Amino acid sequence: MPAFSLEPEQTAWCAELRTLAAQRLRPLAEKGEPGHVNRALVAELGRLGLLRRVFASGALDLCLMRESLAYACTEAETALALQGLGAHPVHAHGTEAQRTRWLPAVTDGTAIAAFALSEPGAGSDAGALGLAAEREEDRRGSEGDDAAVAEADGHGRWRLTGDKCWISNAPEADFYTVFARTTPGAGARGVTAFLVPADRPGLTGSPLQMLSPHPIGALRFDAVPVTGDDVLGEVDRGFAVAMGTLNLFRPSVGAFAVGMARAALDATVAHTARRGAFGGTLSDLQAVSHQVAEMALRTEAARLLVYAAASAYDENAPDVPGRAAMAKLLATETAQFVVDTAVQLHGARALQRGHLLEHLYREVRAPRIYEGASEVQRSIIAKELYARQEATE
Repeated sequence: MPAFSLEPEQTAWCAELRTLAAQRLRPLAEKGEPGHVNRALVAELGRLGLLRRVFASGALDLCLMRESLAYACTEAETALALQGLGAHPVHAHGTEAQRTRWLPAVTDGTAIAAFALSEPGAGSDAGALGLAAEREEDRRGSEGDDAAVAEADGHGRWRLTGDKCWISNAPEADFYTVFARTTPGAGARGVTAFLVPADRPGLTGSPLQMLSPHPIGALRFDAVPVTGDDVLGEVDRGFAVAMGTLNLFRPSVGAFAVGMARAALDATVAHTARRGAFGGTLSDLQAVSHQVAEMALRTEAARLLVYAAASAYDENAPDVPGRAAMAKLLATETAQFVVDTAVQLHGARALQRGHLLEHLYREVRAPRIYEGASEVQRSIIAKELYARQEATE
């Protein structure tokens, strides 16, 4: 399917999602408490079948959902995305027991998921993770009975010690996809993904006061016990779990940004068309109309790149990392420009608490940082280009 064209059914579905977001999700979002998980909102996403669709559909469908929800209710969009991000490793790499235990609760909105990758000293450089997963046999000695049992039944036992930071949905999530270092000094090759329920002994968390309506917190692991039954994928192969998840979700972060940009653009077109100024309307002023045209141009370019990256993921194309990085980079930087320009053209009214653009102005900044900052995306793009060049020599 051409990246620039949606089928009529997809277009109709996007319109339906925008209506649902405005009529059923936004009222629940407005009742939520900033900085806390809005469980009523997540449950409604489950009742509408949207959370189930996150795992049943491809990357393009995920992008269409996130863009459409973001246009009318950014809180609903973020709640959906965080459920997907936190639970996708379980869906893609979990055992049958892990999937059976957690995925039904995630998709009906009764269990809150979180993706715990970043650390105080390892954000953009995910290969530098320091959260230590120390084997029980290393802690107790090779002659320990528990170590012998672990070797006999094929299940390792570890203790997680260290910190995670900037974790969305922490500390209120019901379980965390946690990335920890199982082999010291091995860089990205020594990281393992674990599914860690929030009630494990030794796991504590604290909220962080952030420029965000959803909860973001820090986690402390004090010898938290995990076993082979908690591993997602393979031991020491967790970095691939993380990157595979991010390759899927990075284009959809771009879709979130496109949704915000489109909302800001539509509000600006309506405002400048009716706002009187200098004997006419703001839209009569070339300085204004050209800015609006630039907003539309960049938004459409970002939308097309997001759809192209999502389509590449769905087709299992070889250049997904580079395309995903391009989509996230262009879309998030574009949304920042579009929302900022919209605020400028609206004037002081856009800075009033509760105004759509005041809300979007706060929301639009973080996506340029999370799931790989803009600088990281540029590095990924450059790495892909030079790798391609080397392959041709």
